[in-house]
Amino acid sequence: MPSFDLVSKVDAQALDNAVNITKKEITNRFDFKNAHVVIDLNKKDFKLNIETDDAMKMEQLIDVLISRANKQGIAPEAFDTSKEGAQSGKAWKREVSVRNGLKQDDAKKVVKHIKDAGLKVQAAIMDDLVRVTGKKIDDLQAVIQASKSWDLGFPLQYENMRS
Repeated sequence: MPSFDLVSKVDAQALDNAVNITKKEITNRFDFKNAHVVIDLNKKDFKLNIETDDAMKMEQLIDVLISRANKQGIAPEAFDTSKEGAQSGKAWKREVSVRNGLKQDDAKKVVKHIKDAGLKVQAAIMDDLVRVTGKKIDDLQAVIQASKSWDLGFPLQYENMRS
């Protein structure tokens, strides 16, 4: 039976490249001259620890980071910027986590959307992915088309298409 996997993954090397490009761009910008800027990437936990002088520079830095990551092929929804920054001494600190893998409740949302679409496919949650199987490849392609219109709040990729 044909099948494919719905996943939400971020390439660690692409994320590292986006962080490095952001660091280079910030050092060349006039509004960040002589400013305290630290971007630290924890590749194991997919977390970014960011430090700047004030909240306005923090927002500008995050905007630059997201736009550079988007050019590297990382969807803007992959960044969880919901946590607010806090002032620690003279510097503003903020932790931005990068969503990597489907959480259980996110996978349940995906399965619910697939079932609501009314297609003749089965969806099964396997750890951090959702495997979709069907009798025809056309049904699987219909699921892919339908999933592009869902507003889930996290990016989806399609891999392991088997016929």
